[in-house]
Amino acid sequence: MEDFSYYEDEDSYNYSYYFDYEHSVCDKETVRSFASVFLPIVYALALVVGLAGNTLVVVVYTSRLRLRTLTDVCILNLAISDLLLLFTLPFWAADAVHGWKLGSVACKITSFLYSANFSCGMLLLACISVDRYRAVTQNPTGRTGTGAKVRTQWLLVCVALWGLACFLGLPELIFSTVRDSPTRMACIAIYPHSMARPAKAALELLEVTLRFLLPFLVMVVCYCWVGLALSRAAGVRRERKWRTLRVLLAVVAVFLLTQLPYNVVKLWRAMDFIYNLVTDCEVSKALDHALQVTESLALTHACINPLLYAFIGSSFRVHILKTVKHLGQRLKGHSRHVNEEPAVGISLNTCNQTQSQSGSEDQDTSTFTI
Repeated sequence: MEDFSYYEDEDSYNYSYYFDYEHSVCDKETVRSFASVFLPIVYALALVVGLAGNTLVVVVYTSRLRLRTLTDVCILNLAISDLLLLFTLPFWAADAVHGWKLGSVACKITSFLYSANFSCGMLLLACISVDRYRAVTQNPTGRTGTGAKVRTQWLLVCVALWGLACFLGLPELIFSTVRDSPTRMACIAIYPHSMARPAKAALELLEVTLRFLLPFLVMVVCYCWVGLALSRAAGVRRERKWRTLRVLLAVVAVFLLTQLPYNVVKLWRAMDFIYNLVTDCEVSKALDHALQVTESLALTHACINPLLYAFIGSSFRVHILKTVKHLGQRLKGHSRHVNEEPAVGISLNTCNQTQSQSGSEDQDTSTFTI
């Protein structure tokens, strides 16, 4: 979690939102006041919307769908990662209003969960794009084996991604602590004096590279190849090609719009760590506000992921309707075996027949249909 109210003393250099400027402390009361109003509102909205969408993804996948492709596995892990990220937001909202009240252990765990799951979500998006590229260009029918060997490969991929994400979160787990600033307690990362500047700069650059540049480049390359393969595919209706290409463009555009501003600010911070660029109090305040707004924008991706990677699949939408129907039956006290299933079955069969005739990916292979 980016910090908006550090206090920096002369004995320990840690980039802060208080800084020594001409031997005086820059007053950041306006920054803290803005954060105490803006962040709780944004975090509350993100929590409600993201919790609903990602919980629905987890429920549908675990109760009604089989994991038939690596993309399905990644979408499920993405929803879990987003939920873990969202669960940290109430703590940061309370911190923005009242300061940190939960102690050092909770500070470390919350900071670690936030950083690790933020990274994991970005890496999973890259993995999804690679698997969709592989499915379309190397296996156009979309039919993949689900034997023990394949499932072991899926498990290894997910373990590797989660391991890398946890590695990126280790600095927060190790160095985060509760610091008593002049105005309130703050949960911040305190680095040793000898490594504070290079450590913070290196961490910022590493996060920009692995959380943004790498996933973005992988998505662009893979989806460009997917789009090229679809444009050349025979037997696929032009309308379906265009609809699929629009989905791919939406995936890349949303990622770029939500993540680019935040990473530009992080890159500027990294340059400031290295070259000490910010020497004016007002500039520092502007950078603080920019970080607050852009990080909040980046967090909205956790709310949009279910729409982009799950709900766009017609198979997934059908299973949502079936799940909602069963929940409605339970609330009304009806039996689970109500004679309304044939209508859904006809819908599924119709979708499968249509896609089979168009030469596209089998409807039952993945919820993220290309």
